[in-house]
Amino acid sequence: MAGNLDRRGFLRASAAFAAAGFSCIEIASAAPIEVPTVDRLSLRVLIDSAHDQFLKPSTVQGVLHQPPGSGRGSDYRKVLHNQWGLSLFLESQRAEEARTILLDFGYSPEALLNNIEILKVDPSKVDALIVSHGHHDHYGGLTGFLNRYRSALAPDLTLYAGGEDNFCHRLSPAGVPGQFTDFGQLDRRELAAQKIRTVLCETPAVVAGHAFTTGQIRRTSIERILPNTFVERGIKEGLGCDATHYSPAELQGKVIPDEHVHEHATCFNVKGKGLVVISSCGHVGIVNSVRQAQEVSGVEKVHAIVGGFHLGPAPKDYLTQVVAEIRKLEPDVVVPMHCSGLNFTLEAQAQMPEHVIVPTTGSRLTFGA
Repeated sequence: MAGNLDRRGFLRASAAFAAAGFSCIEIASAAPIEVPTVDRLSLRVLIDSAHDQFLKPSTVQGVLHQPPGSGRGSDYRKVLHNQWGLSLFLESQRAEEARTILLDFGYSPEALLNNIEILKVDPSKVDALIVSHGHHDHYGGLTGFLNRYRSALAPDLTLYAGGEDNFCHRLSPAGVPGQFTDFGQLDRRELAAQKIRTVLCETPAVVAGHAFTTGQIRRTSIERILPNTFVERGIKEGLGCDATHYSPAELQGKVIPDEHVHEHATCFNVKGKGLVVISSCGHVGIVNSVRQAQEVSGVEKVHAIVGGFHLGPAPKDYLTQVVAEIRKLEPDVVVPMHCSGLNFTLEAQAQMPEHVIVPTTGSRLTFGA
């Protein structure tokens, strides 16, 4: 398939990137990882598509959900911004050791910077950055975040990305066969200018000593990629991705359906609880993502499945089947966000009524002691 990886070819391409000035790009080691365990994980929702000031605090299967309240800042005219996108502020603790990871950056820097200020999270604490995949609603706020806070961040800050495909040009269907609208592309030149080290995690990687990424997600379940973007592979004036890494040479410059071969999930192993698997969009399947986390870590117990599951566009029969497969994984909680869809939330509540938490922008979820 087009998503099969040619690692040797990619290493050659990486050398070419370095020669072109992209020396901040590195490849994660293919060696097996030693999955870390943390005592506690706090997840703050910096950006999601809704905010509900009337939500009440709750504890579901040992997971504490603290809603955001009014969502207003010290100036009452400033309020949390919601948008089609996702950004999560992850704080983990192991004994006296604390780590902070910023996962995804929402659609726009204006929303991200506004919400960071209102929620009073401290960007200077960030130990690592992760981008889940190459969609603008997940990396759109990154450059603005770096413009504002780069001087307060660690000089050797690393961005963990799933693979080279993150940098491809993406397009959205225009509603007319064969016509598309621009959906942008992540610009590695901007990252290099900000002195951000970028690691491409096609294989699993440990992040900040507390989290791990799944690497490329194998597709073994009944799930399929639902309609979303198209992709154009190739590099023009330093912008874009290496087409030969993922596609036959004749596909360079062609507009093809997006297979999301670069998407990866972010995971934590919480002591005494099990895996917290965070799938920012789940284009390759949320069940596939969880299975990959189990395989990578050797941990079978799933404590929480969190994030966007891209089931909003799912037809009813397929949705019912996928939720049934999620239920077989026996998670303590399922926490739908972003592109999961109201249809998914209702179906999950019907099949797993004691196991669903629905957060909003500004919510804080706590896993572990």
